[in-house]
Amino acid sequence: MNIVYNDFSNTTIFNNGKVPYFTFKAFNNSNVVHGFSTRIGGVSPNEFSTMNLSYTVGDTNENVRRNFELFGEAIKVPVENMVYSHQTHTCNVMRVSKEHLGMGILRERDFSDIDGLITNEKNICLVTSYADCVPLFIVDDVAGAIGLSHSGWRGTVGNIASNTVKLMEKEFGSKPENLKVFIAPSICANCYEVSEDVANEFIIRYGTKAFDEIVIPKDNGKFKLNLWAANKTNFIECNVLPENIQITDVCTSCNSSLLFSHRASKGKRGGMCGFLMLK
Repeated sequence: MNIVYNDFSNTTIFNNGKVPYFTFKAFNNSNVVHGFSTRIGGVSPNEFSTMNLSYTVGDTNENVRRNFELFGEAIKVPVENMVYSHQTHTCNVMRVSKEHLGMGILRERDFSDIDGLITNEKNICLVTSYADCVPLFIVDDVAGAIGLSHSGWRGTVGNIASNTVKLMEKEFGSKPENLKVFIAPSICANCYEVSEDVANEFIIRYGTKAFDEIVIPKDNGKFKLNLWAANKTNFIECNVLPENIQITDVCTSCNSSLLFSHRASKGKRGGMCGFLMLK
């Protein structure tokens, strides 16, 4: 039985003795397995310490594979049931099925440049990777479908949230008003300073709404960027109900001893993953 390690307003960290992980209260009554890893509980050394789940940061493949096995044991999902995205900061979303099981972890992928995954098949665990960017967890209890997408600043301004929702509508008949959304642990606006060129991308995309809470000017000529607010706006614009969208209160940079943060570590870090599966 898991023991509560810490409790935020809408996010719980469970610790089964070795591998702590986040779960989200938004999905307490949904028929899904889900979790978000921390940097604790794995076998990786040095800056990857210890639960590194990224194959692209310089850790050994053996360490990463073992970390996936340990995390899978913690959430009771075999690695063989996982499908790992191939993220390149695109807005591309893909439907996965049993033919993709194990891809990205146990065997080579037959896809590339995919930052979002959806499925309506049980026992397929969607996996996406993070170290400050925004995880978008989507559950449709009515149609029996799920989506999990990686939304950095490019994915946010390009609206991968909408792409994920629209593909779920097309493939599974999902209705936006039935979707439950959780915008998961990632970098907060206070920690995310960007230059004028990035801020301008959001001003072009959101117009005057950008200055409500998405783009916040600073005295040094740079800007704070609120990816949480931008992604919530993206979901509302594609008719997800505001009351069905919950936003994390956990910042990766503010909690860099618990979570990997690209900003806080100046790039010397491992990677975390989000996991989502229909039971």
